[in-house]
Amino acid sequence: MAYVDGYVLPVPVKNIAPYRRMAKKAGAIWREHGALEYKEWVADDLNAQELVPFTQGVQAKTDETVIFAYIVFKSRAHRDRVNAKVMKDPRLAEMGPKDVPFDVKRMIYGGFKLLVDA
Repeated sequence: MAYVDGYVLPVPVKNIAPYRRMAKKAGAIWREHGALEYKEWVADDLNAQELVPFTQGVQAKTDETVIFAYIVFKSRAHRDRVNAKVMKDPRLAEMGPKDVPFDVKRMIYGGFKLLVDA
């Protein structure tokens, strides 16, 4: 059964290009260590009516946009093995906190098991 790590985070609009470069590097590392998919999406329509918009969930500022992303694994056990390898990868360590072009404290993250596959 598939398993997904998902996250949503605010990124200053001026930092989209450096964020994209960082995400491409991270995606390559996750895929190399066994992730089935690595996808990141930038907000296009956040005008939720009578719902909680992603911007509110991550406390986005007026000069920020939202990234929605996920990494697909075979199972939770597979996710745990892949993530353990990724966290030990020196290329990831090179992307230190000062190089991250967003506020990590406002990132929303979680692991999800499949509920519906329509």
